[in-house]
Amino acid sequence: MNECLNEGDISRFSKERHDSLVSEQIRNEEGNQRVFINIAGLRYETQLKTLNEFPDTLLGDPQKRIHYFDSMRNEYFFDRNRPSFDGILYYYQSGGKIRRPANVPTDVFADEIVFYELGNEALNQFREDEGFLKDPEIPLPTNDYHKQLWLLFEYPESSSAARGMALVSVLVIVISILIFCLETLPEFREERDFNIFKNSGNYSEGIVYLSTFTDPFFLIETTCIIWFSFELVVRFAVCPSSSAFFQNIMNIIDIVSIIPYFVTLITELVKQTEPNGQQNMSLAILRIVRLVRVFRIFKLSRHSKGLQILGQTLKASMRELGLLIFFLFIGVILFSSAVYFAEVDEPNSQFVSIPDGFWWAVVTMTTVGYGDMCPITLGGKMVGTLCAIAGVLTIALPVPVIVSNFNYFYHRETENEEKQSLPIEMEKISLNILTRSGSTISLKKNNGSCVPDKNGKM
Repeated sequence: MNECLNEGDISRFSKERHDSLVSEQIRNEEGNQRVFINIAGLRYETQLKTLNEFPDTLLGDPQKRIHYFDSMRNEYFFDRNRPSFDGILYYYQSGGKIRRPANVPTDVFADEIVFYELGNEALNQFREDEGFLKDPEIPLPTNDYHKQLWLLFEYPESSSAARGMALVSVLVIVISILIFCLETLPEFREERDFNIFKNSGNYSEGIVYLSTFTDPFFLIETTCIIWFSFELVVRFAVCPSSSAFFQNIMNIIDIVSIIPYFVTLITELVKQTEPNGQQNMSLAILRIVRLVRVFRIFKLSRHSKGLQILGQTLKASMRELGLLIFFLFIGVILFSSAVYFAEVDEPNSQFVSIPDGFWWAVVTMTTVGYGDMCPITLGGKMVGTLCAIAGVLTIALPVPVIVSNFNYFYHRETENEEKQSLPIEMEKISLNILTRSGSTISLKKNNGSCVPDKNGKM
């Protein structure tokens, strides 16, 4: 037959040829037949039964590995990292033991495990062997409706709606912090009338405040508190465990951050019925409680990976931080005592006692050096020099451990983000494979060339 086939015949023939090629390849690879694998120019040789031990992997599944088969060279070709394949092939030969070659970086070998589709079990085994901590399991509510609400408020990356909710929450937090700062400016501060009166020969002050409930800052604060309370109540209502909810430091911060508002509200309501003395006491307590509002800044850590990494680093470095504080405490005692006895005979000295030297020792050892207190005598200056040098050494010793902990949590967070994007990458790889497999047919179709049939006719 000398005339060219039409496009439908070409497509049908190509599919039949591909299926027959797969079937023929499977039949030829049965038994103990040797398989040749070319990794970026380095050829490996193994038996088919070794690969078939793991049929769900890339090399163990005939349908997957056929896309990489080179019929001209009778081998499978992979343009991948060559040193890593020693560990990949050992996985098949050892029956599932994963070992990273010493000359291969950890992240490179992890990428190879993902590419060859060895599975999550192999990846978790590799991470455990390398000393990485297992990711804690995330508890979720059993009720589907509660689960959706929990993901919506607790995990901003779970969906677009959750990201929108997180954006609203961050905006409210920022507004609340701005209000907390701006209301202390003299331009926005409440005007006070000071009534000085004489009582039994002593002067005291009475303060008359304007109405708090008409203050614009109070109204904006009320709006923010309504959102914070709504968010907290919903998360508590749908949380998988009430005990775990109150053990979470972020939830404790959320509770503490809204307490000052209700304390302020109660104080304003009962202030009119109290005597002046009790009012002054209530106002003093109120100022202290309202200071707790500044902790709302930590609410941003729920939506910031950087702040979460910093918190995890400090938590993991508590031992080193404790040693740092202990060393500083010893240094403060030693150098404040030394500078006191070095300056004791100087009449103009500011170090009148050892406790007075504590502040100077702390400022000097931390290399801040305010200059409000300084030694005058030669002996005192020598003590100050030693104090500064000792402070630098004391602070520098635990820093490498803290930096190492930070790097660990940072890389773990990066790996988690890559793991979440893995399904999308695998889908792109599959599409590329299908595109490459159909490129030859498309090229022939575009060039109008004829494809021979099984008998070699055109």
